[in-house]
Amino acid sequence: MLPSLVTSIPGPRSQQLASRLHAVECRNTTLVERDWPIFWERAEGVNVWDADGNRLLDLTSAFGVATLGHGFAARALRDQSEQLLHAMGDVHPARLKVELCERLSAITYETWTGSRGKSLLGNSGFEAVEAALKTAALATGRTGIIAFEGAYHGLGYGALLGAGIPWFRKPFEGQLAQVTSLLPFPRLGDDASLTNFRRALSAIDGSQIAAVLVEPIQGRGGIVVPPDAFLAELREWCDRQGAVLIFDEIFTGLNRTGKRFACDHWNVVPDLLCLGKALTGGFPLSACVGKAEVMDAWPETHGEALHTSTFLGNPLGCAMAIASLDEHAKPETTAAAKRTGEMLSSALNELRGLPLVHEIRGHGLMQAIEFRHPDGSPAGDHCIELVQALLKEGILLMPEAPEGHVLALTPPIGVSEEEIAFSCDRLAARTLES
Repeated sequence: MLPSLVTSIPGPRSQQLASRLHAVECRNTTLVERDWPIFWERAEGVNVWDADGNRLLDLTSAFGVATLGHGFAARALRDQSEQLLHAMGDVHPARLKVELCERLSAITYETWTGSRGKSLLGNSGFEAVEAALKTAALATGRTGIIAFEGAYHGLGYGALLGAGIPWFRKPFEGQLAQVTSLLPFPRLGDDASLTNFRRALSAIDGSQIAAVLVEPIQGRGGIVVPPDAFLAELREWCDRQGAVLIFDEIFTGLNRTGKRFACDHWNVVPDLLCLGKALTGGFPLSACVGKAEVMDAWPETHGEALHTSTFLGNPLGCAMAIASLDEHAKPETTAAAKRTGEMLSSALNELRGLPLVHEIRGHGLMQAIEFRHPDGSPAGDHCIELVQALLKEGILLMPEAPEGHVLALTPPIGVSEEEIAFSCDRLAARTLES
């Protein structure tokens, strides 16, 4: 459904809630300004209703979580909530943990290689990354990490080892091990960036590297698509050096990019795969899934797990993840994601030539508009103004990239042609007004 404005945005209830929140929450968490934020009350499909009754069109999928639409796995959650809310995840687990790990194996390594994968579950996406880095250290006996400029892997201390956006890491630099080499992330169509990446990689002493941690398509870095050769070259380098290749598909995985996994665009299989966000569609659960021979670097447990948490394999999250994976495993779901992504890409391409539009790029339902000023500098000011202006028209969008100059469009699969056209029309009008 198209946005239906009942009151101004943000309305009086959202404004009151913002004031109350600002008084009691860490001041570094939620931005509170005169026209920001709204407060969500409920959501369904591609729509969100705020505390003032406004219906908005969500082109963010709530940080990429609601790929299948808001509320997709709600029935699984309700049904499970009547049976079991919590189990002892690494001692006496719920049956559903078994079924989830089986499905994760089936949709990844059994599909890719015909061999089983093994999983280590977590709560948030960054925990999957940290589990992957620990796995790589155990598998190789090494400490070094290769990560990429512009990368975002979450904000836990282990995940910060791979941070490629400086301001996330800088305040805590003194408490982080200096084991990471940051390489330039090459861009599709930019031959110089690929050359720079190759030069930087060739200078690395591979004998010290445990893991290469990479997003197949950078998300928060600005929806950056790499050249076609990139992932294959990383795969070959890791095989030659004995390093573990980790794909962070927390954002890109599960039909976000028009393929079940972004790495499927290039037919490159990682040693370890990090999943989250769309894995449940709305419950905190993540997974590090890996080749069995790599995951078996972990010693057999004797009753005390080396990497676990109180809520590991929570039955509510497992039930939602099973429902979501069953849908994501269907070829028709991937076909729908591809078809809707093509529709979105086509509509966005009509915006080429608008003021400050530098580039339109992406795959599937992970598209971006990059804005730059005439002198070539990032137009973060313009992009953020657009996000704020479109919010008032009932369209939810997010800026990406370190300079905030990339407008990300990551809607649910179910977004309609009419909703895409409406959003692009309003985007064009607001851009011309700026």
